[in-house]
Amino acid sequence: MPPETVLITGASAGIGRELARLFAADKSRLVLVARRRERLEALADELRREQGIEVRTLPLDLSERAAPAALVDQLTAEGLAVDVLVNNAGFGAVGPVAELGVARQVEMIEVNVAALTHLTRLLLPGMLQRKSGGVLNVGSTAAFQPGPTMAVYFATKAYVVSFSQALAEEIRGTGVKVTCLAPGPTATEFGADSGMGRTLLFRLGTMDARRVARAGHRGLRRGRVLVIPGLRNWLTAELSRLSPLGVSRKMTRLLLR
Repeated sequence: MPPETVLITGASAGIGRELARLFAADKSRLVLVARRRERLEALADELRREQGIEVRTLPLDLSERAAPAALVDQLTAEGLAVDVLVNNAGFGAVGPVAELGVARQVEMIEVNVAALTHLTRLLLPGMLQRKSGGVLNVGSTAAFQPGPTMAVYFATKAYVVSFSQALAEEIRGTGVKVTCLAPGPTATEFGADSGMGRTLLFRLGTMDARRVARAGHRGLRRGRVLVIPGLRNWLTAELSRLSPLGVSRKMTRLLLR
C-alpha cells in the first residue's frame, strides 16, 4: 500500500515541526505548509535524509482568504489525496482590542479559524468517502476561558476546541478521526512572537514542544477527541471550566500581565 499523505500547516517551527518529525517516523508522505520557505526546505531535507520519505513543501500565507482553496487545488492537480490534515498554523498577539491593529486581529481570525475550517471542509469529504483518515486541530487551553488583553486569540481557540468536538461527533463511526490538541504554554517561538513570553503565564513554566506534539500525534492515532497534555494544563482547563466566569476573567487577566 502507498504511504498515507499528511498535510501539516505551520510546519516550519515549534509544535508543527515536531509533528512533522513524528509523522515522518511513521513513514508518511508529508506536505508541509508555512510562510517561511527556507525553514520548510531545511526541515524537508532533514526528514528526507533521516527517514527516506517523500516530502512536498508549499510556502503559503494562510491569512490570505484564497490560500486554502489554492492549496487544495494544487494538490488535486498533482494527484495527491490528503489522508491526514494537521491544522497547526496559528498565531496570537497581546494587547487590548481597541489598541491592537485591526488588520492583525482580522488576520488572526483568518489563520486560526477561517483557514482551519476551510481546509477541513475541502479535505474531509475525501476522507469520508475513503472511510479512513483524520483531522488534528491544534487548539489551546486558552479555549476554556475569556482572555482579557488577548481577546481575539482566546476566542479563536475556543472556536477550534468547540468545532473539533462537534465535528468528531458528526462523523463518529465513519472511520475518520478528529482530535483537538489543546496545549498550554509551550517552549516555541510563539511566546516571543505573540508577546506572551513576558507574561506571568509563561514565566510560571512551559512544556517542551516535542512532548506536546507527541501527545497530539498519539491522541490522533488512538482516536481521542480532546488531548490536553500535562497535568498542570489539564488542571488549568478543568478549573477554568468550573470557575464562575467573573473569577475566570480576572484570573486570566492577572496571568497575562
